[in-house]
Amino acid sequence: MSRIHEFLDQAGVFFLATEDGKQAKVRPLGAHIEHDGKEYFTVGDFKAVYRQMAENPLVEIVSFLPTERKWLRYTGKAVFVDSPEITEQVLEELPHLRKVYNPETGNRMMIFTLEDAEARIIDMAGNTEEIDLA
Repeated sequence: MSRIHEFLDQAGVFFLATEDGKQAKVRPLGAHIEHDGKEYFTVGDFKAVYRQMAENPLVEIVSFLPTERKWLRYTGKAVFVDSPEITEQVLEELPHLRKVYNPETGNRMMIFTLEDAEARIIDMAGNTEEIDLA
């Protein structure tokens, strides 16, 4: 998984695609961590993206490195996890999220990973690097 993590770190921003009824929705995100060889992402329980993922967990994450002219496509089924250990790691690595997700705001951070996933890095010439997720 470190190849995905490294790519997302370099890009800084990535985009999460979901479905809202029959309409595609894409939004920029930046929060992700690596834990025990898996990549984890966060969304808020109060956001439409969370409701969309609960309705249809099939999502795609895309990011682009303009200096390398390569992009990442990471596609799979979003599976939410309830892990105090992972939650604490997210908040340690991304302390700015404490302002959004805390008892005073009442907002809950929902952490997910992708299962039944595939990932590839593609360059502008169409060359593809398949990422082994095993």
